[in-house]
Amino acid sequence: MARRLLSIRFPRLASDTSLRRRPVEGPFALIHRSGNADHVHCLNQAAEARGLHQGMAAADARAICPDLMTRPADLAREAAALASLRRWAGRYSPMVARDGPDGLIADISGVPHLFGGEVEMRADLHARLERVGLTLSSAIAETRGAAQALARHGGGILLEGAAKDGIAGLPVSALRIGSDVAEGLARMGLNRIGDLTDLPRTPLARRFGPGLVLRLDQALGLQPEPVSPEPDAPHFGVRMTMPEPIGLEADVMSGLARLLDRLCSTLAQHHRGARRLRLELHRVDRETARVEIGLARPMRDPERIAALFAKGVSEVEAGFGIEAMRLMAHVTEDLPPDQTGGSRTIRDEDALADLFSRLGNRIGFDRVLRLLPATSTIPERSFLVAPAAYSAAESRPPHRGPDRPIIIFPPEPVTTKGLGQPGHPPARFAWRRMSFTTLRADGPERITPEWWFDDPAWRSGLRDYWRVETREGARLWLFHTPQAPAWPGQNWYAQGEFA
Repeated sequence: MARRLLSIRFPRLASDTSLRRRPVEGPFALIHRSGNADHVHCLNQAAEARGLHQGMAAADARAICPDLMTRPADLAREAAALASLRRWAGRYSPMVARDGPDGLIADISGVPHLFGGEVEMRADLHARLERVGLTLSSAIAETRGAAQALARHGGGILLEGAAKDGIAGLPVSALRIGSDVAEGLARMGLNRIGDLTDLPRTPLARRFGPGLVLRLDQALGLQPEPVSPEPDAPHFGVRMTMPEPIGLEADVMSGLARLLDRLCSTLAQHHRGARRLRLELHRVDRETARVEIGLARPMRDPERIAALFAKGVSEVEAGFGIEAMRLMAHVTEDLPPDQTGGSRTIRDEDALADLFSRLGNRIGFDRVLRLLPATSTIPERSFLVAPAAYSAAESRPPHRGPDRPIIIFPPEPVTTKGLGQPGHPPARFAWRRMSFTTLRADGPERITPEWWFDDPAWRSGLRDYWRVETREGARLWLFHTPQAPAWPGQNWYAQGEFA
């Protein structure tokens, strides 16, 4: 069986996918910042008609075309679009690989007759992709190099044995060689591939390197060039079709339990844990209800995950019944195999993670916070606040010196009553509209400002902190600043409260 390869090129993939989401009229370009300059990354046909081209400076493009509409390029989204197209192209071949940032290569040997022939297959490919707004060119040949060269210069179909003559008129740059090599060949008058095919290989390799000879021989079929598609990323999704429509919450949860068993088994095989899951309930009336949950940490325990779905499932309107269910873990993370015989500490951590998950699904994971220790002697900088779902608990570092209060807040003024001993806490004072009498005081603990931070709250200099126990029961953390000017009746502050 003769080998046949299909090359597909998407010259405007990035701009086409961006315009599919948010269409615009007129010239349009995506701008990518490389180094310290902005360049045109991809543009539509209207912008090309105005004389713009890929790679030109964005400032020059706007000068030539003042009404040019631009958006920042998203390279990750562009790569994801090409990966999606690669999976879709599986309808034409079981072996499809990416071919550069804007192309695909497929081994279609033995496949075209299923579509009525190569002409019909190529027409079907173009009709389907152009219908969704994608610009493409394609070519079919017996070698990968010939198919790719032709796809990037108009497209078409080369019959078996016609690769040499079919690409002879194409520029040498179509051989996937560097621009410096192509320019060197042009200086010698070798502008077309046909100018190279009959030349001896040794002088070419000596003058322009072995890469040129390899690409030329691959295009002519003298050197093999296999199609090696990368393995697909594992898909963590399961579905179920009901023999009869269901509508009771208990029936939906029962079906969900079966789906979770299958999904978690797949996650375990790949040592992954789910972080976000989506349940789709397809109703008889063609409507779809969706319930999505997040997890505070990677998990693949069916029972614990099902409990988090219960609230959302209870709010679903079943209508005339649910005929199919689909469950997907669309965000996953690495999760090593579970250890058997877990300790009490592990179970406590699991319970805490479940609590974070329940709260996060109700009020948002960014609002469920935890405190993390920080290396600073300044009270208000001795801890960090981080989302509990995206951080790990850390043990408190060893603390030397007096105990710190369980609650720390911004300094609040304390009004003293009567004359006290200089440098010692007042015998009687008022705080938060309450009067207190000092029973015992322990201190001072002197804390100096961190000179490398320009903190306005600490510009008054060092502070002397005292642990004050009052007759009224409150145990407060008071300080005063010896270096600051003393204001009568208001030179003390409260910043914490002990348990």
